Amino acid sequence: MKRYIVLYLAPLSVAERFARATPEEAAKGMELWVDWSNRIGAGLVDGGKPLGNARRITPTGISETDSGVIGMSILQATSMDEALTMVGDHHHLHWAEQCEIVVLEEQPIPELQTARIDSPR
Repeated sequence: MKRYIVLYLAPLSVAERFARATPEEAAKGMELWVDWSNRIGAGLVDGGKPLGNARRITPTGISETDSGVIGMSILQATSMDEALTMVGDHHHLHWAEQCEIVVLEEQPIPELQTARIDSPR
C-alpha cells in the first residue's frame, strides 16, 4: 500500500464561512465527513484537520501567506487511481466553485530507508 496526502484547497471566503457556521450547519458538515470516512474505511489513515495560519519560508525570510490549503487527510491505497477514486465524490468539491483537492503520493527515499530520522534527538 502507498500513502497519499490529500490537500483541500478553498478560497478564504469558504474558511470564513466555516468559522461563522451555526451549530446546525457544523453538525451537517460533520455528518458529511463521517459519511465520507465510513465509505473510505481503512483507506483513511488520518482524517486530518483544518489548516491555517500559513507561513512561507524562503532563504530571505518568513512571511504570512494565504496558501489556499484549508485542510488535509492521509489515505492509503494501492495506486494513485484508487486514491483519486476515494476523493472523487468528496463533499469538499461542492462547498464553492473554487474548491479543489490535490492528491500527492508519498515518494520513498531509498537512502533514508535504513536511517532513523524519526527518532527524537
